[in-house]
Amino acid sequence: MKSETDFLIHVSKLGVPVATPIPTIGCELFLQVHAPEGRREGVLFQAVDGREPHAGDVGDAHANGRTLALLHNAADTYIPNAPLYKLDLEHLLYRPLARIRSSGVIEDPSVLDELEQIAERTGAAIKLSANLSWTYCHGDCHGFNSKITEAGEAVFFDFDDGGPGYLAYDLAVFLWAQVSFGRETTRAWTSFLAGYRLIRPITSDDFEAALRFVVVRHVWLMGEHASRVDEWGSNNVRWISRGLGFVRAWKSEYLMGRLF
Repeated sequence: MKSETDFLIHVSKLGVPVATPIPTIGCELFLQVHAPEGRREGVLFQAVDGREPHAGDVGDAHANGRTLALLHNAADTYIPNAPLYKLDLEHLLYRPLARIRSSGVIEDPSVLDELEQIAERTGAAIKLSANLSWTYCHGDCHGFNSKITEAGEAVFFDFDDGGPGYLAYDLAVFLWAQVSFGRETTRAWTSFLAGYRLIRPITSDDFEAALRFVVVRHVWLMGEHASRVDEWGSNNVRWISRGLGFVRAWKSEYLMGRLF
């Protein structure tokens, strides 16, 4: 929590539109309380004016891309302070794969094996890219963790999944949100990129890696839900057994021929 709130204060001082934490009387940015399940941390954030983004809206996508670029620019001068997460392949890919396997949600061994093979090859291809940018990521910039102001600006919130990590992953989360679960709103992705590039360039290595990180994002989500089987019940995470379909299709359509 300390890293998240410190980061928000840092970027807000540099003009990035984000929901900032409200300090306590003692100037603390978060509180710790004892709950039945153990120690919990809480933050009070400034209310964010504006409307909800519209799915597939190119203007809203452009605004999200612009704010993410501002965030990454501000992150260039930020030194992470004991971050909760490091958004590397261990956190985003390999650990989620282990959760999926141990959960037993995917009952067909051949399906699980194919998923792991695609994931492993995706990770290996990412590792071959020696020039990938590293930044402090929002971590969940799928387009709806923002409010759109009357001026058309995207104000970001919900940095729970953020931390130092691959810039390409932060880009890929938005792309993944446009193409997963039956959605096909790639015009929004194009507009998102245009908004981002108005503020900050994207290297060819980062752009190519973002296509691979779409697979990583999907596996990460599968792993997150698989880890909650005991809490949510198997029926609520049954979609995981069908997750291979999207990963396979994305690999075949976008990754073949890209040193996959």
